[in-house]
Amino acid sequence: MKPSLLIYNIGMLATACGNSAHGGKAQGEIQIIENAYVAVEENKIVAVGEGEVPADLRCDGCKTIDANNKLVTAGLVDAHTHLVFGGWREHELALKLHGVPYLDILAQGGGILSTVCSTRKATEDELFDKTAKALDTMLSLGTTTCEAKSGYGLDFENELKQLNVVKRLQESQPVELVSTFMAAHALPEEYKDDREGYLSLIIDKMLPYVAEHKLADFCDVFCETGVFTAEESRRILTAAQKHGLGAKIHADEIDPIGGSVLAGEIGAVSAEHLIVCPDEGIASMAKGGTIACLLPATSFYLGATFAPARKMVEAGVPVAVASDFNPGSTPNLSLQLAMNIACYRYRLTPEEVLTAATLNAAAAIGKADQIGTVEVGKQADLLIWDADNLNFIFYRYGNNLVQTVIKNGKVVK
Repeated sequence: MKPSLLIYNIGMLATACGNSAHGGKAQGEIQIIENAYVAVEENKIVAVGEGEVPADLRCDGCKTIDANNKLVTAGLVDAHTHLVFGGWREHELALKLHGVPYLDILAQGGGILSTVCSTRKATEDELFDKTAKALDTMLSLGTTTCEAKSGYGLDFENELKQLNVVKRLQESQPVELVSTFMAAHALPEEYKDDREGYLSLIIDKMLPYVAEHKLADFCDVFCETGVFTAEESRRILTAAQKHGLGAKIHADEIDPIGGSVLAGEIGAVSAEHLIVCPDEGIASMAKGGTIACLLPATSFYLGATFAPARKMVEAGVPVAVASDFNPGSTPNLSLQLAMNIACYRYRLTPEEVLTAATLNAAAAIGKADQIGTVEVGKQADLLIWDADNLNFIFYRYGNNLVQTVIKNGKVVK
């Protein structure tokens, strides 16, 4: 064996293990190796061990990194972002500070519809440049894989524009991207008196095209009061599943109108937000094998209730934690910050949050067999932290503690 990269003198290696999401007690059961090493050949991990590096892993021409007794983990996986959009929405801050509810802002032409207007005006190249800059920041913060939703076009041309930006970025920068089609993010102005017409556009025209041209791996729907009902969400998501796309659903963010229950019933890969998720929703997700993708930075930014994460873990629902980067409800690129908030406000342990932002997040985007853990055979996505142990990166919130980022076996930051 002749590795191309060898990381040695690792003070603590902390990783979840396996190829599927962990819920219940298993979510907090991670592997800790002190005085560790990791060997990489091309882009795969070929050896993980403790103590002295074996002689057969030492070779001329192998790049070596002395971790200086620091913490090493898998690269972070951000399983929920609205990455591609035009404009910003800082003008809404005052409204939120004065307690104007989001659905009222939306009804006034703000919210998603404001971003739709900006996104439609932007060229594909403008969106590409803006998003590339965001991804570079995310990479420096330790995010090596990122899900990206459309949903700010709300018509055929502009939804495809967003998806094409993601496709181009996949080929031009280090962060690995997973695309989610989300035309069912809001009802566009031109269809405000024709809900059935917009549903037909999504189901009969957009979905078949997106699937045929492999522009997305998943389909998401905003199931919420004033947006899409649970039954409308079922129609869209079951149609998506017939086209081979995995189902995701924004559920129970503001009102519990049945989204989390639906997620379990149709076997959705993930249900997201879940701020006001009821007990029957948790039970349905547990039965259906749905991952709860929670967004603590959104609750923090909006001053909202925090999702019942502890209850979900105890019910055996695997919990993932994501940034929800978007221009309206959390313009934050740091998954580290979301992890910190999850620890403090969800009362999840550092071990549970590490699993949430690596293995469970990878499972929520269909990549748990490739990324999310530091194990032989997995893709070499690794972080060296400016920290001696796992607890420190939760204790020292507010700073970027990532020191070195390795993606696909190459140092990229």
